[in-house]
Amino acid sequence: MTRTAVIMAILASALIFVSHIMPTTAMAAPDNLPKGRTATAIVDDQYPASYFPNTELLGADEMRITALGTGMPNQTKKAVSISYLVELGNGDKFLFDMGMGSMGNLFSLRPDFSKLDKVFASHLHIDHVGDFMGLHIGGWLSGRYDPIHFYGPTGSKPELGSKAFIEGMQKAYAWDLATRSGALPDKGAQIVVHEFDYKLENEIVYQENGVTIRSWPAIHSLDGSVSYGLEWNGLKYVFGGDTYPNKWYIKYAADADIASHEAFLPPKALAKYFGWDLGQATYVATRIHSEPQAFGKVMSAVKPRLAVGYHSVQSPDNNAAIMDGIRKTYDGPLAIARDLMVINVTKKTIKVRMAIVDEYVLPPDVTEAYKKAPRTDQKQPGKFISSGKWEGYTPPPMPKK
Repeated sequence: MTRTAVIMAILASALIFVSHIMPTTAMAAPDNLPKGRTATAIVDDQYPASYFPNTELLGADEMRITALGTGMPNQTKKAVSISYLVELGNGDKFLFDMGMGSMGNLFSLRPDFSKLDKVFASHLHIDHVGDFMGLHIGGWLSGRYDPIHFYGPTGSKPELGSKAFIEGMQKAYAWDLATRSGALPDKGAQIVVHEFDYKLENEIVYQENGVTIRSWPAIHSLDGSVSYGLEWNGLKYVFGGDTYPNKWYIKYAADADIASHEAFLPPKALAKYFGWDLGQATYVATRIHSEPQAFGKVMSAVKPRLAVGYHSVQSPDNNAAIMDGIRKTYDGPLAIARDLMVINVTKKTIKVRMAIVDEYVLPPDVTEAYKKAPRTDQKQPGKFISSGKWEGYTPPPMPKK
């Protein structure tokens, strides 16, 4: 056998071996990593104690969930409003809610924004969707060159639904959109709204690339709140949104690997935090939200591999009150979420840790596809404003393309 024939035989054997260990579906395109970063694979489930963004390859059968925001509408520096990022080993990424302040934590991860184009809203409170405008514009500036997709429920009236929310928001920052269009990729300005009936009971609202996301009703304030279940590759993540304990969550969160659900402040802690009387605090904590003992009862019924509580203010006193309440009704695996908590999930392992980020992080690098995406002409001020340019300054010449 010639040397060339030997090499070809080795290569053929290698290809046969790879075909047995690799999935038959198309391999996910790797993320566009920041310059100076090299991602390596996790071996034998030996995760570092902390998560350093863009240094770990997500396994082909692995899910990573990052809590971008876990706090209240009156956010603090360390507890912004609600948002979760879910990344899958097939390359897909999903955002569940985008509350105020969460864009800053998302940005600190330096993600590949070209892949962050799907947001699933549990309801339209500002602490759950208040940073969608920032994501739309900030992601467009940072590498997304295709439309962004907003999935959300109807309301009891059309003006209270997701379509009306997006239409109103676009009108509110029409000037912003008009000024950036042309300088940035044209398609990135677009928002595609996928509004669905909030009464759906575990019906599919998204299905693509092996990922299925279902919605079911939640009980919170007015009609029009939902919870979601994401299923992929034999793994299941449930995002509860804000809700009073309800029969749909108990039924449809079954078999969840990770079940997130609010564990709101108990009435006495809530009254102290907001300066409310105990009656008002009790109504909000136990009729509109789920206080810790209620969260525990829900998780005792669902029995997930890991229960995740959120939507609280994590002072030492509050944490003690939340944990005491939960442990009265639930003794299973538990994590009380903090901003930038990271959960890696496989069929045999769940690893919970914190992300370590640079507070002065630079924007992520953009792809060649972003640079080459079609753009119309840049916008200019009108004649009146242009006539006010000071003759004492002459800008440098524009570089040649």
